[in-house]
Amino acid sequence: MTNKHNIVSISKFLSLVLRHQPEKIGLSLDDAGWTDVGELLQKLAIAGRPVSLDLLREVVAGNDKQRFSFSEDGTRIRANQGHSIDVELGLEELEPPAVLYHGTASRFIDSVMRTGLDKRQRHHVHMTADIGTARSVGQRYGVPVILAIDAAAMRADGHRFYRSDNNVWLTDHVPVRYLSRHQSLV
Repeated sequence: MTNKHNIVSISKFLSLVLRHQPEKIGLSLDDAGWTDVGELLQKLAIAGRPVSLDLLREVVAGNDKQRFSFSEDGTRIRANQGHSIDVELGLEELEPPAVLYHGTASRFIDSVMRTGLDKRQRHHVHMTADIGTARSVGQRYGVPVILAIDAAAMRADGHRFYRSDNNVWLTDHVPVRYLSRHQSLV
């Protein structure tokens, strides 16, 4: 069993190279964000961050947010969402739950309530159907605020929703009129 600190460190580095900067280790991703597992392991070793196949499997299986997926045959790997690089994940448009949630820090709330939720450098705005997950995300950046999103009204008004393999709901933008502060205990 590998220690938790090592797993987290590897997971963060995988997020960097599979979501944002594959060039950091000379890695190539296809149009859908997939890369060969053998190539990834080789490039990690060359970059001074050696990871065995068993450890990679442990990191993917144990990631609390299920950020990564192996292909069905186990020969390729990719990040499930959150990319700042150009990839096409091939997600199907889906009917969202009536209400979705987004966690943010209190210091961002004034800006969000003026402009809505923007994807910024990412491909999509990330949302969840779970209040606890939204709270956890918001806590990463400071005192959390949970926003409720009227996804049913957005959908009725023509906004598109997708769900990643790890159950993160995605859309391009959430205008202010669909947002409200969720009255949840922090």
